[in-house]
Amino acid sequence: MSDTSARVADSTGNWVDTLAPHWARPYLRLSRFDRPIGSWLLLMPCWWSAALAAGMAHDVRGLPLTIVLFFIGAFVMRGAGCTWNDITDRDLDGKVERTRSRPLPSGQVTTRQALVFMVAQALVGLAVLLQFNRFAIATGIASLLIVAIYPFMKRITWWPQIVLGLAFSWGALMGFAVTFGRIDATALVLYAGAISWVIGYDTIYAHQDTEDDALIGIKSTARLFGAHTRQALVLFYGLAVMLIGVALASGEARWPAWLGLAAFAAHLVWQIVRLRINDPELCLRLFKSNKHAGLLLFAGLLADAMMRTA
Repeated sequence: MSDTSARVADSTGNWVDTLAPHWARPYLRLSRFDRPIGSWLLLMPCWWSAALAAGMAHDVRGLPLTIVLFFIGAFVMRGAGCTWNDITDRDLDGKVERTRSRPLPSGQVTTRQALVFMVAQALVGLAVLLQFNRFAIATGIASLLIVAIYPFMKRITWWPQIVLGLAFSWGALMGFAVTFGRIDATALVLYAGAISWVIGYDTIYAHQDTEDDALIGIKSTARLFGAHTRQALVLFYGLAVMLIGVALASGEARWPAWLGLAAFAAHLVWQIVRLRINDPELCLRLFKSNKHAGLLLFAGLLADAMMRTA
């Protein structure tokens, strides 16, 4: 087995490399705790829906606990999802320069060890989910089907980002499931807006690997859009802002939420203007900046919820 202290090429200089015990490093890398941006992006729709639903219910008493539980759940379930993704992609990852040093293709852990670790993370996620009502529990469990099939989509469709969007936006439904015990039209529109956002930012992310992906036959919207990526982002980011706006209107949101949406939209415009698809480092920075875009919208929704219950 390879040295467990060996670094991963696309994530170096982080706390896992310098502070974590050597034995734990491959597992922390499998769950992406060395680069938590994906967990934050999974969390954002959860927090949006929790805040919007609390505002609609005119009751924020349960919101702090929901925010904390969603935070824990997003980080452990993203870790479980990434572990599953690495298990299914271990042979492909070995053919890509950026990913061949990941724990599985480099031999830092075995497939069996990764499977056990994935189950352990999923059990923590289940413990979080069990704190909610039965409808929310069922809604959360339903997302696992999408998570399970996602890694295979890039082998068969040019649109794997849609499936990623379905998975990463699921939290837009969860806030309503937790607060109301149902999913209504407002939740579904917010979900659709979040999916459009995910398609946009993951297209930017995928531009890091277009050359390697072409060589090994991996499909993505980055390869599909190519030189027309900026126009595609105008479409998908525009749809995201419009659909989230419809959800805010449906939920009778007040001015703080609209201010948050305006800041979110401005950030997306900034990304489109800055984008250079042939600059992988810039693509990664723009992708990561979506955490801030999501937090801007959440801040507006949280302020709106507080105002509506004052």
